[in-house]
Amino acid sequence: MRRKGSFAILLPVKPNRPLHILGISCYMHDAAACLIADGRVVAFAEEERFRREKHTGAFPEGAIRYCLEAGGIPIESVDHVGFYWVPWRGVLHRIVQSFHDFPRNCAPSAHRIRIFRDMIGVARLFRKRFGYRGAFHFVPHHHAHLASAFYPSGFPEAALLVIDANGEIATTTFARGEGTRIDVLRTVKYPHSLGILYLCVTEYLGFRESHGEGIVMGLAPYGRPRFLEDFREILHVTPKGELRLDISYFDAHLSKKHYVTEKFIRRFGPRRMPGGKIEPHHKDVAASLQAHTEEVGLSLVRVLHRLTGLSRLCMAGGVALNSVMNGRIAREGPFEEIYVQPAANDAGTALGAALYLHTVKLGHPRPPEPVSPPFWGPGFSEEEIERALRASGLPHERLPDLTEHAARSLAAGKIVAWFQGRMEAGPRALGNRSILADPRDPRMKEILNARIKKREAFRPFAPAILEAYLHDYFEAPAPSPYMLQVFPVRPEKRHLIPAVVHIDGTARVQSVNPRQNPRFHDLLSAFHRLTGVPVLLNTSFNRKGEPIVCTPEDAVRAFEGSGIDLLAIGDFLVRQRSGTGLGELRDQASHPSRSSSRREREGVT
Repeated sequence: MRRKGSFAILLPVKPNRPLHILGISCYMHDAAACLIADGRVVAFAEEERFRREKHTGAFPEGAIRYCLEAGGIPIESVDHVGFYWVPWRGVLHRIVQSFHDFPRNCAPSAHRIRIFRDMIGVARLFRKRFGYRGAFHFVPHHHAHLASAFYPSGFPEAALLVIDANGEIATTTFARGEGTRIDVLRTVKYPHSLGILYLCVTEYLGFRESHGEGIVMGLAPYGRPRFLEDFREILHVTPKGELRLDISYFDAHLSKKHYVTEKFIRRFGPRRMPGGKIEPHHKDVAASLQAHTEEVGLSLVRVLHRLTGLSRLCMAGGVALNSVMNGRIAREGPFEEIYVQPAANDAGTALGAALYLHTVKLGHPRPPEPVSPPFWGPGFSEEEIERALRASGLPHERLPDLTEHAARSLAAGKIVAWFQGRMEAGPRALGNRSILADPRDPRMKEILNARIKKREAFRPFAPAILEAYLHDYFEAPAPSPYMLQVFPVRPEKRHLIPAVVHIDGTARVQSVNPRQNPRFHDLLSAFHRLTGVPVLLNTSFNRKGEPIVCTPEDAVRAFEGSGIDLLAIGDFLVRQRSGTGLGELRDQASHPSRSSSRREREGVT
């Protein structure tokens, strides 16, 4: 990998202590920080979890301070800092592009000027805010994505693919990783971008760009892909893997209020305003966009396979969060094994920037084993949890058999918030900051969407399944530990878990084994023993419009008055202020075969 884009003074590392590298990303969206020591992840978290502002791009001061605290080090012990973007790289390319758009774009937007200014000044701000005197590097954006995908995978060699809206110049990058080397083979340049296409159509459909793409993916199965040929004309892939986007349909790259042009609206129909009614043609546009995204993704991985001849694939970039596309690549693509970085979006470039510096810039070896599951966020002691519970005034007690009790409560139809261990990194709740429910209840999806999550009724929920039973329930070629691949549910099993089966018969699967998450595995095993079903409904533990909970105080606020029946936090069981007492709940949960009333199943006590 080329080593351009760094501005640093390489300082000698003091002997007899680990090499500490901090990676940061910010100013666009999904700001984050990551600390590694001798190439191993110590801490990694998104800034949104500390600011309580979903997808924030703000300077990640909270995440940085957490990383230093988790590492038990002062700022003086940080040897290198890596920033996920080279702000001056690609400026000439953007200026040339702006001439192509003249007079539609006579001046850059104030927002983009502010981002450029902030990125140029990030090293100065970091030094001033933290008193840092060490080396500060600017890492090319797609290089950070590549490093975040390859080095944690554990693969000795792999084909690498980054697909996002854009980096400094590139929107798609094909690469090959071997050992410590990453060699870029081919790139697609801005504005020709699958990510930009999806972002613009997301905004056209009335959802917030860079936030609502997953909602569009969930809406797609409700429509017909009758606009598929239109999207094939607007964005097509050449045999060499080059993308060609007809930019006359879009204003995302310009200083405009909306991201699509009148030409797009004439072709696809009226836009949906935020909060407005979803018309049939909106569903059809979503279905067509998603179908084309899957086609393009499959085309790109086939090109990459021809370029590399390798059997393993690593993916990153915002488009790599498209779990339906990932599932099709896993089932229909040419690669035998696939690793999708769990924080594949821009948050993951904080991890990637740190790993890039460690392995490429400084020439240190990769860790010999794959990076562990992404439980790298804050964890809390029993004392800290109990202090938060006492302050809340919520009824609670410590239970030596909490896992068994939670399983019995779930089997009895209760909705349980599950707060355990260190917080997950990435956008998916993987069993440490989750809301859990019984997937056997066909009304559970409606109950959760309307009363707990307070979101669109069409949005699906994910199943968490014991890995040993994965192939019994899903047409999955391999485990899916990060909930980033969608697979068909086997027809003979769909009636057993209706709450997690989407309208098209698929589900976004999380497979769980005892090595990755022992306590969550124990809970699933206990539920399986009680019900014969090795699956739980798993969704993120958060209030509407907020990120996943981070601290016990966040958990208490999200739980209180939410309609969730129980909160299992550490070894404590917490209930709402009014309703059935804990003793009576235990009595009900001890008879999982007993039919729950409608009020119980809906979380009304």
